Amino acid sequence: MAANSETASQEVDQNLVEAVKAGNIEEVRELLERGADVHFQVEGGWMPLHLAAQAEKEDIVHLLLEKGAEPCARKNNGATPFIVAAIKGNVSLLKYFLSKGSDINEQDNNGFTALMEAASYGRKEALEFLYRQGADVNLRRETSEEKTKLGQGGATALMDAAERGHLHIVKILLDQMGADVNVRDNMHRNALIRTFRKPTVENAESIAGFLLDHHIDVNVRDESGKTPLILAVEQKQLSLVQKLLERNGTDVNDTDKEGKTALLVAVEKQFKDIVCLLCEKGAKTDCGNLIAIANRLYDTDLADLLRRYGARENVHCPTTDWRPNSKKWGEQLKHLNRIYRPMIGKLKIFTEKEYKIADTSEGGVYLGFFDGLETAVKIFRDDSERAEKEIDCILECRENRHLVKLYGTEINNNCRYVCLSLCERNLEEHLKNHRDADVESTKGILKSLFKAVHELHQFGFVHQDLHPKNILIDSKDEVCLADFDKSCRFANDQTLVHGDLRALGRLVQYVVTKGEDPFVEKGAAREPQELAGLAEIPDHMETLDLIQTLLSPGVTSQTQLSDILYHPFFWPCNMRYRFLRDVGNESDIKTRNTENKTLEKLNRNPSKSYSKWTSKIDKYVMTEMNHFYKKKKNPYQDTVTDLLKFIRNIGEHIDEKVNAQMKETIGDPAQYFQKTFPELVMHVYKNIQNTEFMKHIPNAQNSLLDN
Repeated sequence: MAANSETASQEVDQNLVEAVKAGNIEEVRELLERGADVHFQVEGGWMPLHLAAQAEKEDIVHLLLEKGAEPCARKNNGATPFIVAAIKGNVSLLKYFLSKGSDINEQDNNGFTALMEAASYGRKEALEFLYRQGADVNLRRETSEEKTKLGQGGATALMDAAERGHLHIVKILLDQMGADVNVRDNMHRNALIRTFRKPTVENAESIAGFLLDHHIDVNVRDESGKTPLILAVEQKQLSLVQKLLERNGTDVNDTDKEGKTALLVAVEKQFKDIVCLLCEKGAKTDCGNLIAIANRLYDTDLADLLRRYGARENVHCPTTDWRPNSKKWGEQLKHLNRIYRPMIGKLKIFTEKEYKIADTSEGGVYLGFFDGLETAVKIFRDDSERAEKEIDCILECRENRHLVKLYGTEINNNCRYVCLSLCERNLEEHLKNHRDADVESTKGILKSLFKAVHELHQFGFVHQDLHPKNILIDSKDEVCLADFDKSCRFANDQTLVHGDLRALGRLVQYVVTKGEDPFVEKGAAREPQELAGLAEIPDHMETLDLIQTLLSPGVTSQTQLSDILYHPFFWPCNMRYRFLRDVGNESDIKTRNTENKTLEKLNRNPSKSYSKWTSKIDKYVMTEMNHFYKKKKNPYQDTVTDLLKFIRNIGEHIDEKVNAQMKETIGDPAQYFQKTFPELVMHVYKNIQNTEFMKHIPNAQNSLLDN
């Protein structure tokens, strides 16, 4: 019985839909009285109110709303009855829905507003009404994050009208409503490009001409990289080609993603009038084997025409077996090498997103070839002070082995192209891909970075913008310092040097935690003691001290990288062991000379880890080492200097045959003492500063800088 009741109810609901479509208001009223669902949905989420708006049945719209229909109900695609009314161009319904709470700029799931739909369908009266009611004429379509990533959305009412061929709407939008002619969608296309999407649409050529009269940007591309000029040639619109060529900024030799110029396209399509026009306007005839193309088409007249404009037979094309040096950018470089691009001096470049390496404050970094070399091309305005700083610093410091190399510069169309050595990744990317890298390789990165900054300072420059994205790794895994557009000469101003040192301190934090503390996002580094997991980092005492030294260099301390490069953080384990042995070999330590003030400093305030060090040594080893002093009854004492003496003696005698069992127990002495007394090296290092024992601190003679 219940099933029959449900079936009857669905039949009533379906009859309501049919009655609305037929415009039978009496039947609609009767069905509603019988309990028909005013929000019943058919395929696509259409409800009776949407259908009534589509059928422009105003009396039924009023009735449905009286019976409780939701005025702003949405279909599956998010469209409201208000938007449906705009598609139909019904001003009366638009006015009525606004009175019932519709938002003048409400959007469906794809970002369409009522104004956009009115423009798209050529509804002049509806467009003008919506504009008078405050509709945003320049609103861009908002869509989902996923669709935005795919380049969908972002279009405006002007783009819709242009694409659908509504010249009268385009004129109203531009001349009466102040539409922005140069807005771009999420694929960076403007209204001019979208006009060419449907070349068979009536008025396409007139609309394109009108947009050009309103100074629309001609330096745009469609998704295939085609410029308005190339698209006009493809569609054989001679007058539009002429108009584009008369516009300042139109590059007659620009190419699409496949390296085809407007001239090459015209030759392929045998548009002789356009070929002649392009050549007259300076089109280069070396953009491909143009004569060979004409010959394949058996078009001798076209071949003769091309010869008159300087085209040559058998124009050289890049070999297909060329292999780039870069692994990361290999595919893009192979494609760029293969296609034709007009040269800018010695530079071949294509400023499209697939060749983009990074964003900058002025123009981005792109792949390119400078004099045949793979290069990263940083683009500036031609009058850019940042470009001057970058070039000046790199040229002055060109002997610095750890800086990116400058291959050369070119200027074209108010842009300066700074061509630099191409690297594979920045430090941020490197750490993300090498989270399991060993400690020594991590320190190797920092050592190279410190050398780079040290040499920069030696040349009299400070960087002033040290962060992970400005530290690059090349194809040989070498560190290269980059981005010098904020650099300057520091003369005697040590505060500028200290700025670089503090940045290095933050970078040490960043690297030793494998990118877990990205200071560039927080604006400032946390105090080293607060770093999560620092205690678990190998050699954490050396790390902590280095960070503290860098973060607080002090204006009067004259902290220099030439000193910091010899910090124990950079010492390998065997060097630390050698350092302790050398200090322990001092005669005053071996004889326990109480008159020596350095011994007093070393023995003051020992850490808990070695204040009772004799109890931490393996008992067998301790007994054997004390055996030597048995007759003198003068065993090792729990002092730091005796520990150093102990380490020295172990080093001197561990390899003797008589001590084989001791060696087997200890293993590698360097590793054993590092693990047993992790704070000892830093304690000794800090307490022998400015004493006679400083001679044991590794320095340039140890070739530390060259390791």
